[in-house]
Amino acid sequence: MNDHPLIERFGLLPHPEGGWYRELHRSPLRVRRPDGDERAGLTAILFLLQAGEVSRWHRVTGADETWHFAGGDPLELLVLPAEDGPIQRHGLGPVTLLQAPDQAGRPAHQQPLAVVPAGCWQAARSLGAWSLVSCCVGPGFDFTDFSLLRDLPREQWPPQALKGFL
Repeated sequence: MNDHPLIERFGLLPHPEGGWYRELHRSPLRVRRPDGDERAGLTAILFLLQAGEVSRWHRVTGADETWHFAGGDPLELLVLPAEDGPIQRHGLGPVTLLQAPDQAGRPAHQQPLAVVPAGCWQAARSLGAWSLVSCCVGPGFDFTDFSLLRDLPREQWPPQALKGFL
């Protein structure tokens, strides 16, 4: 599914978690995290999910991540708190009037922005043909802080992680 016009238009590449991305910004400002590691102050990417693609369960340690709706169809973002707890479902999309939740329990309305706190597990899927978002990470993203759930031993998987997002 690499023939979507936005892949060529924005020079998107396959992302390890699924979908397509391109880094748009990496701040030259350097910050030191409480753990002593130094990172860029902020990073930003474009991220595309097409129908049938998922952003697999993953987490970023030591940094918060914001998801900003940019275009296409609404997107469902799932977040599992780092300390266990129920799945939080966020609907990202154009701002609309409040609607009743659908039978799958998806959110009753879309917001243009959602925040994933540092260390939380996250996964996403487009609710239509395609969804484009920008994601910002602060302190800035580094692949050494990134982990995919499917790469961990099964006994470390949160029990509430939905299997369709592995």
